[in-house]
Amino acid sequence: MNVIKNKNWEIPNFELKEFKSKNSKYCVCIPVINEGIKIQKQLNKLKSLAEAVDIIILDGGSTDGSLEEIFLLDNHVRAILVKKGKGKLSAQLRMGFAYALQEQYEGIITVDGNNKDSVESIPAFIQKLDEGYDFVQGSRYVPGGKEINTPISRKLAIKLIHAPFISLVAGYHYTDTTNGFRAHSARFLKDPQLHPFRDVFETYELLGYLSVKAPKLGYKVSEIPVERSYPKGKVPTKISPLRGNMLLMKILLNLYLRKYDFKNNPKVSKEEQ
Repeated sequence: MNVIKNKNWEIPNFELKEFKSKNSKYCVCIPVINEGIKIQKQLNKLKSLAEAVDIIILDGGSTDGSLEEIFLLDNHVRAILVKKGKGKLSAQLRMGFAYALQEQYEGIITVDGNNKDSVESIPAFIQKLDEGYDFVQGSRYVPGGKEINTPISRKLAIKLIHAPFISLVAGYHYTDTTNGFRAHSARFLKDPQLHPFRDVFETYELLGYLSVKAPKLGYKVSEIPVERSYPKGKVPTKISPLRGNMLLMKILLNLYLRKYDFKNNPKVSKEEQ
């Protein structure tokens, strides 16, 4: 059941299970689907940070048994949202952002659930939120960052296409724009000129949109060093390279043409304040 009260937000239907009450002003939202042992290893790493940040799982509909309730309880997960409506990553993020804002978190950190990212870097994101930053991008390509076994095709796409293009449209120099390891302030996500809670954000559109709009709307933006590690050998993927590249180019073109911009720019309702 969708428990989001704001009628102006387009959120996929989801089921919510809460295991404990809110314990922090920040939360980490982890979008995941059928990651098996990878998400289990990642949550085990996060256990030591459960006092500093609340852990929320954004499940796209896993069927592999990796997110059993007893396991989530043992690893100090605060809540799991299981998407029932349509959409992929951006839909999972929309339901997570909406839930977190309704729970009055001041900042939301996101990290993929495939155990590739240095979740021990989360305190650095917290520090940036405490310093007043509104959008913090994790990067393996700034001093102190590290990449391990990044496929050459992905590295070239990031360095030669995605990061330069997003930087140009945003008016801010980014180095690692496909990385989902990020932090967002509540005030940024609630900006009526941003309005991320729309069904147009279904796959990977929201990642690029947030990167562009944060500096465009005058919010405080930063990149911080993180590590991202791929397994050796062939990298498993849930989307074919051809389809993925075509989708990527379509999203970049739409960002350039400002097709995701919220043109109506309504005043903030009482529900959104």
